[in-house]
Amino acid sequence: MKLYNSLTHTKEDFIPNEPGKVKIYTCGPTVYHFAHIGNLRTYIMEDALVRSLDYLGYKVKRVMNITDVGHLTGDSDDGEDKMLKGAKREKKSVMEIAKFYTDAFMKDCEALNIKKPNVIQPATGCIPEFIKMIEKLLADGYAYEAGGNVYFDISKLDKYYVFGEHDAEDLAVGVREGVEGDENKRNPADFALWFTKSKFDDQELKWDSPWGVGYPGWHIECSAISLKYCGDSLDIHCGGIDNAFPHHTNEIAQTEAYLGHKWCNFWFHVLHLNTTAGKMSKSKGEFLILDLLKEKGYDPLAYRYFCLQSHYRKPLVFSYEALDNAVTAYRKLRTRTAALTSDGTVDQEILAKAKEAFSEALGNDVNTSLAITAVYDVLKLEASDATKRALVADFDRVLALNLLTPFAPEAKDEEEGDPEILEQIALRAAAKKAKNFAEADRIRAELAARGITLIDTPQGTTYKKA
Repeated sequence: MKLYNSLTHTKEDFIPNEPGKVKIYTCGPTVYHFAHIGNLRTYIMEDALVRSLDYLGYKVKRVMNITDVGHLTGDSDDGEDKMLKGAKREKKSVMEIAKFYTDAFMKDCEALNIKKPNVIQPATGCIPEFIKMIEKLLADGYAYEAGGNVYFDISKLDKYYVFGEHDAEDLAVGVREGVEGDENKRNPADFALWFTKSKFDDQELKWDSPWGVGYPGWHIECSAISLKYCGDSLDIHCGGIDNAFPHHTNEIAQTEAYLGHKWCNFWFHVLHLNTTAGKMSKSKGEFLILDLLKEKGYDPLAYRYFCLQSHYRKPLVFSYEALDNAVTAYRKLRTRTAALTSDGTVDQEILAKAKEAFSEALGNDVNTSLAITAVYDVLKLEASDATKRALVADFDRVLALNLLTPFAPEAKDEEEGDPEILEQIALRAAAKKAKNFAEADRIRAELAARGITLIDTPQGTTYKKA
């Protein structure tokens, strides 16, 4: 298998530390809000990596954290804890927020056929491990106490900006325009390992430590959790490309300082899902979560198909038009594959040749687009349905698109032909096309007041009555 390594910017032969076994660490969600579909693209593509490795014969152990404390609203250790922000927003406790959004994330993963990691570890369950790691970094001279907090000293490293030859001043998040620098830091890019109550008196989650009552910084969590479950060497570390700096940069700095040797061999970064307006963000535009797509009538696996059509190292632009095209292609493909029978005998020679082509696609830096093409190639084969069905079942171990499961028949509303309601639906569609969204919303609200719920689907708008 060849895999692109973000650390070296090259595609390399993948050789695990232990033959036949792969240890993967995945940065999990910060559970202060729903994951948007851009976040979920990363988890879909990481799932494709895990499934590909499994298909190619490796025994995979995947560990993922849940960030339920320590992730601040600013990357320069500024602002409040995101979990505290979520708790204030919804007037709940931090742990209530954490449980609700962890459950929501797991539900999204289940709907998208994302395999559950072998280990899922909330950060709040590893406080002793964080303290132990910080104590050693202090003892070895890589960290210092200042203003009641503990910081990692990047000046102790031969090289800090490891993910590319960047200008240090440009990357020093602590001195960006509009960001107030932390006067406790010796260097602007130093990062916090532990915060005490001296800085966050309203922090709900706090623990005793040698440096006072406080809580861990975001970056130390992933390092300590990975070391706990994967040991002193890691084969692959995954995450979104926005984690490369500063989060993954800081992980490498503190972990290799702690260990005294190289830590992780491969870094697997998934590029952004963009909208036509730019990078998808929870603070901009329509908050695109999986439940919203479902409310609009989209099958979550059609979104998985949409993501798998593109390579993980390419930015993917989301629009409803693009998703509609993926829905059409996915429905046609699954209708054809689910209709395959078990008639005939399985041709072992054809089977082996097709599997080889599929394995080559996966071994070429997890090329899921080519892997989907391999399914279409199977349907074109001069072979029995039994052979084709066996191949589709085999390939779907990786694609996880439920290709052999027929679609459920669509329910029909008894009164879907009501002329007056259909006229209102048509007027709303015209308003949306003219970008008169206020009028479109007015029509929806007026119908809702009458007990009529509009259901937007890729095929058009239907309705149901209460």
